[in-house]
Formats: sequence, C-alpha cells, structure tokens
Amino acid sequence: MNKYHFIAIGGSAMHSLAIALKKNGHQVTGSDDTIFDPSLTQLQKAEICPEQMGWYPEKINKNLDAVIVGMHAKKNNPELLAAQKKGVPLLSYPEFIAHYARNKTRVVIGGSHGKTTICAMVLHVLNYHQKSVDFMIGAKLEGFENSVFLSDNNDFIILEGDEYLSSPIDPRPKFHHYKPQIALISGIAWDHVNVFKTEADYNLQFEIFIESITAGGVLVFNENDETLRKLAGYTPNTIRKEPYTILDHSISGGVTYLETDEGPIPLLVFGKHNLSNLSGAKWICQLMGVDEDDFFQAISTFKGASKRLELLANGKTSYLFKDFAHAPSKVKATTKAVKDQFPDFKLVACLELHTYSSLNPSFIDHYRNSLDKADLPIVFYDPEALKIKNRTPISPEEIIKAFNLPELTVFKEPQKLKDHLFELDYHQKVLLMMSSGNYGGLDWQTLISKLSHY
Repeated sequence: MNKYHFIAIGGSAMHSLAIALKKNGHQVTGSDDTIFDPSLTQLQKAEICPEQMGWYPEKINKNLDAVIVGMHAKKNNPELLAAQKKGVPLLSYPEFIAHYARNKTRVVIGGSHGKTTICAMVLHVLNYHQKSVDFMIGAKLEGFENSVFLSDNNDFIILEGDEYLSSPIDPRPKFHHYKPQIALISGIAWDHVNVFKTEADYNLQFEIFIESITAGGVLVFNENDETLRKLAGYTPNTIRKEPYTILDHSISGGVTYLETDEGPIPLLVFGKHNLSNLSGAKWICQLMGVDEDDFFQAISTFKGASKRLELLANGKTSYLFKDFAHAPSKVKATTKAVKDQFPDFKLVACLELHTYSSLNPSFIDHYRNSLDKADLPIVFYDPEALKIKNRTPISPEEIIKAFNLPELTVFKEPQKLKDHLFELDYHQKVLLMMSSGNYGGLDWQTLISKLSHY
C-alpha cells in the first residue's frame, strides 16, 4: 500500500485517478479550495473528499510516497511549497500515469477534437467483447463506474492524450509523457490560444508527440487533416503509419448506416466527425486484437460519449441535442452533422461563448461561417464572465461580424436567452445546444419537457 496526496483533487481527471488508487488499496488524501459535482459526490462516495475546503501544508509529510499536483493549483500553493521544501516527490497526474504504465502496452488517443469519443468507442467495443484493459479518459462512460481503471495484470492501457499542460510546475503537454507503442491523432485545430500563442507552436506539440512514439510503434492518423498528414509524412521516427478516412455510409429516415461486406449496419450516432472517429477506433481495436466483424457488431450499440451529441429529448416532431462543442472547427462540424442527419427539420443552433479562447477578440474571427448550416443561429455570452477573466468586452455587433452571419441572434443576459428558447415553437425543429458551460444557469428539465411535447 502506498500513500498519495492530491493537490486540487476536485479536477475531472484528478478525482477519478484518486478514486482508482483508493479502490486498488492505496491510502489517498486530498485538498482543494472548491469542488463541484460530479466530482464532489464521487469523492464523498469513495470517502476521500476533504473534510474542509482549503490548503493545509501540515498534510504534507515525508511518509507520503508522492504528491500528485493538478492544474487548478497555483505555483505558490501552500501544500505544493511544503512538498518542495520537505523533498516529497511531486508528480503531475500524467507523470504518475506514465510511471504506472511503463511496463504496459500504451495506446494513446490524441487530437484537438474527438479523442474522448474515440476512447469511448474503443472501450465500448472491448467491453462488449469482455476484453479488460486499463484506461484513463476525460469523461465518464456508460457501463463503467469510473473514467480511470488501473490493474496489475492487464497488458494494455488506453490513455486520452491531452495536449494541455501537465501541472503548474510542469509546462509539458500531458501526452508528451506517455511514449506510446500505439498512437492515434484525430486532427489538429489550434484553439488553446491562452497557452499556445501561435498555431506553429501548437502544431509543434503534435510533432513532438509523434517523435515520442516508441520506435517500431504505430501511428494511426486522420488523412483528411492536411496539417496532420504533413507531420506524419515528415517525421523521421521509425514507426508504421496507418491513415484512415470516413467509412462508407448512408443516411435514411434520420438513421446513419455503415456500408459493410455484411450489409448496412445502423448506428446510434451520426455526423461525419463521428464516422471519422469510428474509422480511427476501428484501427485501434484491430491493433488490439479485435477483428472487423466483431468491431461492427459492437459499435452498432454505441450511444456516444457523455456530452457529445447527447440526445436529451425528442417528441414526435422535435429533437434536443446537447454537445460539448465550443472550438470553431467542432462547432462547424457538429452543426453540419445535425443538419445532414435531419435535412427536413429546421435547425436551431445555440452556441455559448464560454472559454478563454472563444472570448478572445483576436480569436473570435475563427468562428466565421461556423454556424452557417443553422436555420436559426443563436450565440450567448455572459459579460460577467468577461469581467471575471479580465477580458476585453465584446459587443454583439462584433460577434455578428465575426461569424459573418447577419441573421445571428446574440444574447448577453441569461434570462433573455431562456425566455427566447422557451417561447420558440419546436414543431419540425432540432434544437442543438453547444457549450462547455451552462448558459448562465439554464433550466434543462423545463427545456427537455417543452421539446418532448412537440
């Protein structure tokens, strides 16, 4: 049994790792200044939630095997400073995972978008065929208690390869730590402008990741992404390269079918980005020992990753989808996917500008034409969020100009957005809500109930 202490234990990956280590018999403690659900409830259930919020340097002692630091902690965090002073090993969670997985076959799924979905698809297929693997991904999946599972005896570990920074004292992207034998990159679209100041710097992180693949390993990559195709072609790394593209498919009656040698297979997910993700997932599963027929059998029951084109409600003539999309390329792809799937319905697409990048006046032009497929495009942003983040105010007129969409409706006040959404007639309409936030406290149950009655 080892003893671990987590600084900023409430993070989505941090709390899941803490729970996994506790289940494996280790002693786990943690601290944070604030913890929200679902992390709070999960930590309480695992009996490792801090009794009091705040930082307590007295928790740090030399009996600890390691202190694991989350991104939410600052460099001057009292517990972090205490660990440095006392010489207790300090690790970011990707450093910890890399050490833990050093003797396993490491499968890392990277890319600006789609990595959680591809991980979810692979794990769904493996679980369907009762193949056990270790994993660490960014969202809770149906059929799994936790988004992290660690064991002593599984040969494979599947890791979501996040390009964001590892910790306040470790500025390396998380996926640089893992050194995979099998890697996938779904695409490259610069959107972390608060971290990677230029597109070239952002692309460089993927170049370094490709170089980090173990010699003799495999890179599976989306050949439709020009930047990625060039990086894969240029690398001097002695690896096998396997490109993938969107699988043959058809759409009929609001259902997408895969065209296979055994005939058309209906899917529960849709959209070209999902079909591209599915193609990449098929490659990974085959490299892990699942043949094509078994993959198709299992993937037909895949409902999607949490918050990714999640169907919240549908009446006889209406649908409500919620999606995590917030980066320009994902907003465009998601909007097009829904319109392609429901061509006879009017599409109401509501995007919340919520992240550092989306609220940046120098970045907002990247959203140009991203909502063009919507019949009723809506953008919401909260000026209070701009104040909290010390961001330059953006006017509705600037947003309309940036999106190049004169018919765009822009809301700054949560109540006015709610009133507008609840007053709409949803007959023969699809409502697509896209955000990593919560629209200023939207009443989802009321909205679900309203859509269900059409």
